[in-house]
Order: sequence, then structure tokens, then C-alpha cells
Amino acid sequence: MTIRDDHALAADLATEAGNRLLALREREGFEHPPSLRKEGDQQAHVFLMEALARLRPSDSVLSEEATREERLDPRRQTADRVWIVDPLDGTREYSEEGRSDWAVHVALWERGVLTAGAVALPAQGRTLTTGEPPKLPVFDGGRFRIAVSRTRPPEFVQKLAYLAGADLVPIGSAGAKISAVLTGEVEAYVHAGGQFEWDSAAPVAVAQAAGAFCSRIDGSELTYNQVDPSLPDILVSLPELAPTLLAGIRDLHR
Repeated sequence: MTIRDDHALAADLATEAGNRLLALREREGFEHPPSLRKEGDQQAHVFLMEALARLRPSDSVLSEEATREERLDPRRQTADRVWIVDPLDGTREYSEEGRSDWAVHVALWERGVLTAGAVALPAQGRTLTTGEPPKLPVFDGGRFRIAVSRTRPPEFVQKLAYLAGADLVPIGSAGAKISAVLTGEVEAYVHAGGQFEWDSAAPVAVAQAAGAFCSRIDGSELTYNQVDPSLPDILVSLPELAPTLLAGIRDLHR
């Protein structure tokens, strides 16, 4: 088993789960969004859990759709390898016809760091992976764009955008937002409204492999596979914008 195998596995699993979600969406339609969201979450979760149990039987798994007891399994805290997955990131967007800003996340944590990961964007027809990380855009100065939540952009981010001369771009799932930084649709993503490890592990793994800046909004390190999987805030940006954003956030929190 090599690291390259893990990159490929993450990409293959995220892509296949995404294809299954697309097929379900096509088959069920959009007349009953809650049912579509629930079924999509469950089907993708079962597929990923069964695949990882078969292909990586010695590894632990932390999934958004796991039960509370499964999340608190003490074996996860002593494991050397833990897969952190979000079977369907952006359930609201998934259940809305025409939206493509939802994702599937598959990441591997090993001994304190993220070592492999993939973010499938099924409705966009692409998967971003640590095996072949995207080439970061180059910021050429001037106004830049910050991805924010469609429904609950933090008030301080609106103030930050005003002070920094940036525009806010509403995007659905966290995976779609971080992917947008890597593909040049925005230059940064700032969030402080509450998240969990599975919301960001895979996109952060890909962002780090691509050379993007990733941290908590106070500049501290993002850490994964904690007993409490909450990870309430995050900053991902092109490297050259990080000092400006961190300084602005510090000023606003004084």
C-alpha cells in the first residue's frame, strides 16, 4: 500500500459516490427535497463505508453520517490512519434543481496530518485530488473575491470584505467554496459559523497539496481526528492574500 494508492482511492471513491448521487437525483427528481437529501446522504454513506471496510479494513473512519457512538469510538483516537468523509456536502444544494455547488469529500488523516484527499464536484463533472492537485491561480492585485455561505454569511466577513476591498460570492457547500479558491472562481474562503472536521478535511487536504494557505481564522493550525470533531472556523486563500486577511480578522475581533 503506497501513498499514491491512497490518493487514487480517495479520488475513485469520491467520484463514484458522486456518480451515484447524480443517478439518484436524476431518478427521483426534485419534487420532495427532504426525501432526496436524506436518501442521497444515506446511499453515499453506505457506499463509502462498505468500500473502505473492504479496501482498507485496518483503517478507522469518521463520517458525518455515522452515529454518535461510532464517532466516539475510542479506537479512532489511537488509530494511525483515519478516513474522514462527508458523503454529501451541501445537501440543500443537492436537492435544488440546477445547482452544482455540492460535493463528496474523502480524506485520509495519518498520525496528525492529512496525507490524501479528494473532493468530487459531480454536477460540475470534476474531482480535485491530492494525487494531481490543481495549479493555483496567481493573484494580480486589486479587488478580490471571498466565498461565503449562501444562507448565513458571518457579519464580520461582510465587514472584512468592505475593509479589504473584496467582493462576497455566495456558494453552497464548504467543499465547493474551497474548490472555488483552487480553480480561480474566488481568491479566499472565510467562515466562522460552525463546522465539523468532515466539512473541510478533504478540501483542505487538496488545498494544502496545491499550495494554498489554510488555517483557523486566528491563524492557528487546522487539526483533525480530535475527540470533538467540531472545527468551527476556517480560512483558505491564495498564499499572498493570507497576511491581509488575517490582519483584517484580528482588527475586527479586537
